[in-house]
Amino acid sequence: MVKVMLVCNMGMSTSMLVKKMQESADRRGIDARIWAVPEAKAAVEGADADVVLLGPQIRYLEDRIAAQVTPVPVSVVDVMQYGRMDGDAVLDSALDHIA
Repeated sequence: MVKVMLVCNMGMSTSMLVKKMQESADRRGIDARIWAVPEAKAAVEGADADVVLLGPQIRYLEDRIAAQVTPVPVSVVDVMQYGRMDGDAVLDSALDHIA
């Protein structure tokens, strides 16, 4: 199972993207758990993830969150993919960070 955690300010703006990513994973037959949390819960829940993706609006927290969840890889979602809610592209990016 692939475990992808998305982080944003309050864990709400990423909920639509989580849904799109989960639909993409299901369509491709990828066993995935994809969830969103607010930044305040990243350290606790990040330990259970294979990769942590940050919403572009909190890219300034990348180093801090990366330090909290080491050795889990951390990346910022591309702003265009985020704006389009492109679940396929963001899932691909997550998978690239795991491989």
